[in-house]
Amino acid sequence: MLTALGAHPWAYPMLEVVHLIGVALIVGNLVLLELRVFGWGSSLPIEPLARLSLGLVGLGFSLAVVTGLLMFGTQPGELLANRVFTAKMALIMLAGCNAGWFHARRSLQLQDATARVSLLLSTGIWMLVITCGRWIAYV
Repeated sequence: MLTALGAHPWAYPMLEVVHLIGVALIVGNLVLLELRVFGWGSSLPIEPLARLSLGLVGLGFSLAVVTGLLMFGTQPGELLANRVFTAKMALIMLAGCNAGWFHARRSLQLQDATARVSLLLSTGIWMLVITCGRWIAYV
């Protein structure tokens, strides 16, 4: 099946499209939440906004993981040998650790300087993930 994905003229490109939609849901909703913590839209209650935003982040991450694994399955050897792919995976793990720490310390409730730094770090990490994702094909 995975060989067929790589060989079909539109299957792999469609996986890439869905993968990018997943990444867009992740980054777009994280930036939305970040803007709220930084004071934009302060009339919006943080808890309901966070539930909606983080639910969409979860959906986006699920889409990205499923499509990413399918794309990985079409050329695992080449991707494992690609240093940019390895960097992308490390950055995703770092993003997960940062998110876990953010929520463990209840940063949404605190909305302090540490929460803001963590959110900026998260956005920066995801920008690097996107950069690596695009760069994989050129290395």
